[in-house]
Amino acid sequence: MARFRQNEEIVKLMENPKIIRNTSIIAHVDHGKTTLSDSLLAHAGIISADVAGQKRFLDSYILEKQRGVTIFASNVSLVHTYENTEHLINLIDTPGHIDFSSAVTRSLRAVDGALVVVDAVEGPMTQTETVLMQALKERVKPLLFINKVDRLIKEIKLSPQEIQKRFAKVLTKINNLIEKHAPPEYKETWKIKIEDTVAFGSALHKWGLSLDYMKQKQISFQDIINAYTGDPEEVNAKVIALSKKAPLPEPILNMFCKHLPSPLVAQPYRQTKIWAGDVTSPVGVGMAKVDPKAPLLMCISTIDVDPHSGTVAIGRIFSGTITKGKEVQLVGSQRKGTIQQVFMSMAADRVIVDRVPAGNIGAVSGLPVMRVGETIGEANCEIHSFEGLTYVSDPVVTVAVEPEDVKDLPLFDKVMHKLTTEDPCIRFVMNKESGEFLLSGMGELHLEITAYRMQEAGLKVKLSKPIVIYRETINHNYTGPAVMGKSPNKHNKLWITIEKLPEEIVEAIKSEKITDLQNKDERAKILKELGWAPDEAKGAVAIEESNILVNRIRGRQYVDEIIDHIKTGFREAVHTSPLAKEPAHGLKINLEDITLHEDPVHRGPAQAIPMTWRPIYCVILLSKPKLLEPLINFECNVPSDFVSSVLATVNKRRGKILDMPSEEDMITVKAEMPVSESFGIADELRSSTEGRAFWATQFSRWAPVPEQLQEELVKEIRERKGLPPIPPKPEEYFERE
Repeated sequence: MARFRQNEEIVKLMENPKIIRNTSIIAHVDHGKTTLSDSLLAHAGIISADVAGQKRFLDSYILEKQRGVTIFASNVSLVHTYENTEHLINLIDTPGHIDFSSAVTRSLRAVDGALVVVDAVEGPMTQTETVLMQALKERVKPLLFINKVDRLIKEIKLSPQEIQKRFAKVLTKINNLIEKHAPPEYKETWKIKIEDTVAFGSALHKWGLSLDYMKQKQISFQDIINAYTGDPEEVNAKVIALSKKAPLPEPILNMFCKHLPSPLVAQPYRQTKIWAGDVTSPVGVGMAKVDPKAPLLMCISTIDVDPHSGTVAIGRIFSGTITKGKEVQLVGSQRKGTIQQVFMSMAADRVIVDRVPAGNIGAVSGLPVMRVGETIGEANCEIHSFEGLTYVSDPVVTVAVEPEDVKDLPLFDKVMHKLTTEDPCIRFVMNKESGEFLLSGMGELHLEITAYRMQEAGLKVKLSKPIVIYRETINHNYTGPAVMGKSPNKHNKLWITIEKLPEEIVEAIKSEKITDLQNKDERAKILKELGWAPDEAKGAVAIEESNILVNRIRGRQYVDEIIDHIKTGFREAVHTSPLAKEPAHGLKINLEDITLHEDPVHRGPAQAIPMTWRPIYCVILLSKPKLLEPLINFECNVPSDFVSSVLATVNKRRGKILDMPSEEDMITVKAEMPVSESFGIADELRSSTEGRAFWATQFSRWAPVPEQLQEELVKEIRERKGLPPIPPKPEEYFERE
């Protein structure tokens, strides 16, 4: 059984990694994660059992309560006694909406197990696959809870045999996803088994069972059906009795203790996936052994900018111990600092503690400003950073934002810094051409919540209608002679060519397998593994977004002195490409040759930067540039009577139907459509299907804009940015000898 413990007692349990379970609850939106969490917390004595299911304790932010949707991941620690041994369960409740999927990615780095919650009626949906895939990529072991079983009885009126068949279908779908996405060595052992790693029930009505518990409690499926049979008062009394006989938390918490790995078991097999350091080093050994006395190694999964405590960083301690006053290094940003306070997270509250040892989730304050994914390590110790977090989606929807009152500009700057620090999937830039401040997010809801958070901070802002961010690439590799760029003073010359990057290189950049922060040798080694020639791999000197700058120049003087200015010119060119001033995608820019003036005064940044971006623009325009638009995967479950309405909606939005599997009278429409055509689809689907459709979307890929639309679209984008409607010609950037 679980029960409430004073914080001091929880801190004592932190010292024994054998009895710790770090887990998260993941699911599609509205499948019941937070409602389930309420029952677990009530069982631990943290909230009253009377309000569990309605309180949504871990949805502590006001908008989460108003909208009934989880926006931020929330941590809590509770104690559960299993087989006469107390276990400490560090639980993270995560969002289910695709716009907040980055919070799921960050949370999964901190845990070793995940409870996948699935609605018994809807079954595994798009976001179920997304979050399960994210978990398996991080080597997080899954368990399954089939929720809302009451809907199978009240709405669909299934018999005991039909309920079991429905469970079997859910199980098969989840296991197919595990087969598809799990690491090879865990494809079989991590598959969900009905005998021990599945529970089912109703989070709202607070009852839950597993196969074992049905035998122990002598409850059959017919008994459950009977509990929902009769007049409302009778049903209410029988369901309350069922929740007392088969309380929901027991099978769930017992599954956590019995089937999820402790940090001692999980960290050795997760180590090589999430951390690329030397496993034989003191830090590597400390991580494998979960040694609280080893050098500190902590991965930050959440940042909270607090007006009183400053930057509060929450994360998993893999090695060593965090203590007040400890000197540490921020490995990624190469800075040092001293921990001022150590905390334990309890939902919206932070409890100050003296120390948090390896194997636990803790929080620290007082360190320099950092980003999510940062590695905090022991000071004066050689430490490798954690692998970068790979998000399933990119920020693809943008709005122009500005303060209503120009006097609020200092507050505007402060608020934007806070928001972009806390949420790495919010992008904030200033458009140099138009002077606009552009805010990019994962979708309409993401930006709506961000705008509310600005108002909450006392900042009144004006927002434009949503704008889609496009990408630019080339149609073919450039095959002509190297294009020359001259410095404004005509004393320096640079020759450039361009190619399309192979898709596997773009993916390696996206997953942060290749980064600009790596040392040259490490980057070259990975590029050689991906098929690049040794000289070419060594020449990769800069990475920006999904583009690489390669230095092929040999035997020329002063190149090392000017290369940083050339990198700056490269970054300017790929951030605002010539076709529509949108970011470039998947380009390999090659520096072929250079001649430089011997006097440093004549080869400074004012000369080198234009000498770089001008020939890059020229060679892009010579390679038939094309616009790429973001596409989303669209999945909609709808009764067969309304499927024609869904198909009509998809087709008129330039959607492409990929599949239409059916199950009983429900049809799942799977399609792909441009983000630009998806605005307002929620209201249209609700209206055309009388509210009977359940749908989800997620980022799919970048795809070329249809040729017949590109010219008009480029013109629209350029006019919005205050540019001439017609793109420049290559001749405008071409230099002659």
